[in-house]
Amino acid sequence: MNVANVKQVDRTVKQSFEIITPYKSFSFIAESVKEKQEWIEAVQQSIAETLSDYEVAEKIWFNESNRSCADCKAPDPDWASINLCVVICKKCAGQHRSLGPKDSKVRSLKMDASIWSNELIELFIVIGNKRANDFWAGNLQKDEELHMDSPVEKRKTFITQKYKEGRFRKTLLASLSKEELNKALCAAVVKSDVLETMALLFSGADAMCATGDPVHSTPYLLAKKAGQSLQMEFLYHNKFSDFPQHDIHFEGGLSQESSQSTFLCDFLYQAPSAAPKLSVEKKLLEETNKKWCVLEGGFLSYYENEKSATPNGTININEVICLAVHKEDFYLNTGPIFTFEIYLPSERVFLFGAETSDSQRKWTEAIAKHFVPLVAENLTKADYDLIGQLYYKDCQALDQWKKGWFAMDKSSLHFCLPVQEVQEDRMNLRRLQELTISTMVQNGEKVDILLLVEKGRTLYIHGHTKLDFTVWHTAIEKAAGTDGNALQDQQLSKNDVPIIVNSCIAFVTQYGLGCKYIYQKNGDSLRVCELLESFKKDARSFKLRAGKHQLEDVTGVLKRFLADIDDALLTKELYPYWISALDTQDDKERIKKYGTFIRSLSGVNRATLAAIIEHLYRVQKCSEINHMNAHNLALVFSSYLFQTRGQTSEEVNVIEDLINNYVEIFEVKEDQVKQMDIENSFITKWKDTQVSQAGDLLIEVYVERKEPDCSNIIRISPVMEAEELTNDILAIKNIIPTKGEIWATFEVIENEELERPLHYTENVLEQVLRWSALADPGSAYLVVKRFLTTDTVKHYNERMALGSIKEGTLKIKEEPSKILSGNKFQDRYSVLRDGYLFLYKDQKSSKPDKMFSLSSMKFYLGVKKKMKPPTSWGLTAYSEKHHWHLCCDSSQTQMEWMASIFIAQHEHDVRPPAGKERKRSITKNPKIGGLPLIPIQHERNATEARRNIESARAELEKLRLREKGDQESGDSTLKERASMVAHCLEHRDDKLRSRTRKHRSFNCLEDTEAEAFLGQQRCLKGLKNSGKAEDRNGKAPLDPDNKLPSKVIEELSVVLQRSRTLPKELQGEQVLQKDIK
Repeated sequence: MNVANVKQVDRTVKQSFEIITPYKSFSFIAESVKEKQEWIEAVQQSIAETLSDYEVAEKIWFNESNRSCADCKAPDPDWASINLCVVICKKCAGQHRSLGPKDSKVRSLKMDASIWSNELIELFIVIGNKRANDFWAGNLQKDEELHMDSPVEKRKTFITQKYKEGRFRKTLLASLSKEELNKALCAAVVKSDVLETMALLFSGADAMCATGDPVHSTPYLLAKKAGQSLQMEFLYHNKFSDFPQHDIHFEGGLSQESSQSTFLCDFLYQAPSAAPKLSVEKKLLEETNKKWCVLEGGFLSYYENEKSATPNGTININEVICLAVHKEDFYLNTGPIFTFEIYLPSERVFLFGAETSDSQRKWTEAIAKHFVPLVAENLTKADYDLIGQLYYKDCQALDQWKKGWFAMDKSSLHFCLPVQEVQEDRMNLRRLQELTISTMVQNGEKVDILLLVEKGRTLYIHGHTKLDFTVWHTAIEKAAGTDGNALQDQQLSKNDVPIIVNSCIAFVTQYGLGCKYIYQKNGDSLRVCELLESFKKDARSFKLRAGKHQLEDVTGVLKRFLADIDDALLTKELYPYWISALDTQDDKERIKKYGTFIRSLSGVNRATLAAIIEHLYRVQKCSEINHMNAHNLALVFSSYLFQTRGQTSEEVNVIEDLINNYVEIFEVKEDQVKQMDIENSFITKWKDTQVSQAGDLLIEVYVERKEPDCSNIIRISPVMEAEELTNDILAIKNIIPTKGEIWATFEVIENEELERPLHYTENVLEQVLRWSALADPGSAYLVVKRFLTTDTVKHYNERMALGSIKEGTLKIKEEPSKILSGNKFQDRYSVLRDGYLFLYKDQKSSKPDKMFSLSSMKFYLGVKKKMKPPTSWGLTAYSEKHHWHLCCDSSQTQMEWMASIFIAQHEHDVRPPAGKERKRSITKNPKIGGLPLIPIQHERNATEARRNIESARAELEKLRLREKGDQESGDSTLKERASMVAHCLEHRDDKLRSRTRKHRSFNCLEDTEAEAFLGQQRCLKGLKNSGKAEDRNGKAPLDPDNKLPSKVIEELSVVLQRSRTLPKELQGEQVLQKDIK
């Protein structure tokens, strides 16, 4: 049959036809003309089948959405429009041809084998009918859809409207001019996102527009320069395409005038309007009858029946503040009904029910177009569950509440804010980093506030009434949770990785890198199921904790999660491509193919795969300890990543390839790999160190007193200052200092016998590391409490103006004894003046026995009991080699001396200058178990920040060169550990220098941006994203024995000290702060 031909015979017998071959002709007569036509079509189809090549079709059909026609949903379509990137059936292909090759280039999947290059096939797999229809049919109504049995005329009309007129297109590009579209196209083609290019081109951009580059003058040449082969393929097939721009007026919905003329009437179920809550909707509906409802002139009236002249009630649609649409139907005795609610500012709620979903949609669309203004009309086009007006604040304007329009669409919150330049913005609720509710007092009434934080965007909202706020809060909370087994339906972190994956990876990284045969051990199935359920319930708030959760159970959770998601992480449609890549012997070519497959994955799949392969790469780098090399890891994970039963050698080889070539495939920089090695060394060698997943130490900090209820586990980063810690604790405990109060962080040592207030600029980590020199480091802790008042500071400022701050007789004992004879406390007249403490034999003496600079000493409240002090009140002073114990006669005198010394030490700079914003830890939430609150960021300080980073790196390199000479005699691993901590503190020099400008005013957003940018460069960056959601121990007290080993603390202290840049005034005194050996 492959060489045969069939044709109709022009004879008197109309039912005859012939089959002609090179060797012989055959004549046939059918019983009817209809039967003859059926035979001819069947023979033609048979001839076509013998000439067909199924290889291309099978490859393109691996994308499941390509298995049905993009226009009429007919199964197994074997034709395609190669410029529109849609797969279509034979019937639709005929109508596509009628559009002309300029609009649709039709080719067969089976017979036009020469046209199907590898790039074109990959393009169809990447885009697929589903993604193409998200654009071309995004605004297509259900009753306008084309069906596989639709007649020819309807098919032709539909395809013309869909592609040539672009009637059903859904895009946010409608407001862009031709010039703006062309500019955006030139920017898009150099990136890998073909969908963005498709949206721009089919929205009216010119594929042959001028780029402004004399060498690469067209978008195709720009894509070629960038090495984007899929972009080149797409642009090549669309170089002569000319699609019309969107008609903004046509797609903008009804105007206000035309919407007022909308008229609707029908029977609806209607519930009582005075119900304060609608939690018993079904019962209410069962107790009511249908009402005749009429929407006209902006008013919705409901009557007893269609003949009634007087309405039972009327709703002014312009007063509506919220419209809720229930997608789930209720079932009454008469059948299902589809409900919607109307909320008014008078706290009245009206519940209506329609008998069909189409009727429900018709009514809700008409109502929404009445009360939603034109500026927010795009919100009415979404398939919303909720739409209405809310009060909002964001970090662009925290001073006042404004009104904005919001719409809930599945897991997306769309909103239109009047201050924004863009028409519409959105939040993916599953990517929320924080979702909390709080209360404020406004006009004498308590108002509930909802806080939403997503990818650096912070939004506060509250309703007009308690009722409409409740419905919004409930809907947002539900949408922010896990909904289904698909990867994109999980609660996501800000890097688009499911929180459950991040949590498991971070836990294993912290506690499992040194565990033998990790991932080959099986956890308890019951505990694994319980953990999975906890994550599914609310992954955002569930935290894995060491001691409580077993390592094998956590690894089991990760493996079970990958096995249970709806589609394999590497996707089943790409399975043959992953396996076939092994046939490529050249390593570089094979890695390039892997990269192409990964880029074709969805954003969530791509980010999750990158996180998991990075983790496995990290694990295998510690294989000498854990015995999990790349091959062993691939044996475990191949069946989970491909979702196959068991595993084949090919699957194992692919995963092993991905792990071994992680750096090349994911384009990881060399510095990141070195950083990973440092992190791995730190984690595996110092097992007793209590470190968060972000690389910060975890410290127990108390508020006012050391009691269990007053403790908080806080992240102490290498650059955290006492001011940040104090403000963080006050915020966590919701403590608002009264006017005139000064709170400070105190370090408490020597079994609570000594305590010292930290200056607000002191580095907290430095002080904590010095505890290693104490006899009992485990007894030391930090506490935040009241210290001074502004009146006290003012009083001592006035005294200083007179030349002397404080003087009086103190009983003093020195260790070791040099100045004083014997080991007893002796009276000395002490004077505090000009930054020095003078000790005189008595008040009449003119020459002091001793004077020493306050800047070279640390003063603590209290005296150790073993010194046998003569009174219960006193101070202890530490210098480089000596200790002084100073006793006074009362607690008041003790506090006066401490306050005077503290103020003199810091030249009256005892609190942040007036006008400076309170400094908080904004790069991450310091409290374990919390989530970050990050304002909107811009790139204003990016250049300056980069300069600071380069300067810091230069200083770091100098430090490394100075220490190079000591490498041979010292511990062989000291340089590595020193490098790690020095890298953590590389940005600290710029911060120290900037403090000399004491009265500098900081803008909230600029300070926030600088801190956030520096935070991104910190040590242990590889663990930053994965660690924020886990290993947070809440208020659980730390184990006293769980502290840094003394050796590493001493080494870290040395690096901290050497990396310090001292102020010039201290350099003149040549004061050296050394560790107490």
